[in-house]
Amino acid sequence: MSTDLLLPLIYILIAGFSVYWTLMVIFGKNEDMKVLQWASGNAPVKSKSPAIEISRTLTHQFTIQHAVRIKNPRYRKKIENLILTSGLSAELNVDEFIGIKILWGVLLPIVLIILNFALQLNYPYIFFLFVIPIGWHFPNMHAKAMRNKRVASVRADLPFFIDLLALSTEAGLDFTGAIQRIVEKSRGTGSVLAEELEQVLRDIALGSSRAQALRGLAHRLDMSEISSFVNVVIDADATGASISKVLKDQSAQMRLERFVRAEKEGAKASQKILIPLMFFIIPAVFIVVFAPVALNFIYGNN
Repeated sequence: MSTDLLLPLIYILIAGFSVYWTLMVIFGKNEDMKVLQWASGNAPVKSKSPAIEISRTLTHQFTIQHAVRIKNPRYRKKIENLILTSGLSAELNVDEFIGIKILWGVLLPIVLIILNFALQLNYPYIFFLFVIPIGWHFPNMHAKAMRNKRVASVRADLPFFIDLLALSTEAGLDFTGAIQRIVEKSRGTGSVLAEELEQVLRDIALGSSRAQALRGLAHRLDMSEISSFVNVVIDADATGASISKVLKDQSAQMRLERFVRAEKEGAKASQKILIPLMFFIIPAVFIVVFAPVALNFIYGNN
């Protein structure tokens, strides 16, 4: 098919797609309005990502009614865990997250096709088919980046927080009171671990046992260090062991693990530095050292 016939066909498809979505928004019946409701009864908080915040508005207009039709329990559970561990559960629910995936999977290639035509970039149109998976996975990439940021923050704060818990319990506070004191001192610092400990206190105030609240903490953060900490505290409660001694031992273990992790990252860095060394530094040294010799050999014989 020639380009003269292909371009009008693409424009007709885009126009038809736009008309379809417009009619769906105006006349479509959304029978699943419950997806816009949250379990807490409150509106979601504003997202820290402008792209997600804008996408959520468009999603409620165009794609959320299609997202609710994806009923696979395993897939929805996977999305729910991703939202929970990335700290986005106050910003997005599962249906909104899937709706944003659909939106970007469709919107991104359409925008690039329009730019390709408007700017006369002349990229082959088959290229834009490969953009669809990028748009589809954009919310996943954002969630995983947020999760990695949370993990780094928690790993940096955890030994210090455990030391404070140990000191507070030695000073006469019970474990819940020690958490309350740390949360009060850390409020406003933006610490992820302090926010999660505050959620533990809220869960206890709502009737959960301390073990259940701590297991919820481990589930939300999904980190081996937190799981180990929670299991140690629950076992200490069950056996009647001294919580302060257990916390001190746990803090020493956390610091040792962080030291070992730093050594591994240092070893990786020494290997990664070989790449720029081989491709940029060594060739430059060879040029500086041997270029005068080569020039003298070439022009000195003339």
